[in-house]
Amino acid sequence: QVQLSESGGGSVQAGGSLNLSCTASGFVFDDYSMVWFRQAPGKEREGVSCITWTGGSSDYADAVKGRFIADRDNAKNTLYLQLNSLKPEDTAMYYCARGLRSLCDYSWHEERHYEKWGRGTQVTVSA
Repeated sequence: QVQLSESGGGSVQAGGSLNLSCTASGFVFDDYSMVWFRQAPGKEREGVSCITWTGGSSDYADAVKGRFIADRDNAKNTLYLQLNSLKPEDTAMYYCARGLRSLCDYSWHEERHYEKWGRGTQVTVSA
């Protein structure tokens, strides 16, 4: 079955950087796009990024565009998210999920599409 495991979170000051990883198993990794979501306390889970099966194209939420970079290594079944210029409002639990298909669907940012999540990795940004 689909298994996902996120890592790399931590506590940083505003303006800092972090690199998150997501290792995947239980499916053919390079058949699917992959997505990152995040959930802040008291808020709904929101889509952060989607990367196509080749890694050649990515889409981002407006809130992180220009600061976060998604990447993947299909040989290692691993998804990455580089977080730069972090802000306190980026504080959240970050999750990865398998995408709907090989390309990023126009509705990739909608949580309703995804059933399987990892445990997440916490990112805390202090002012």
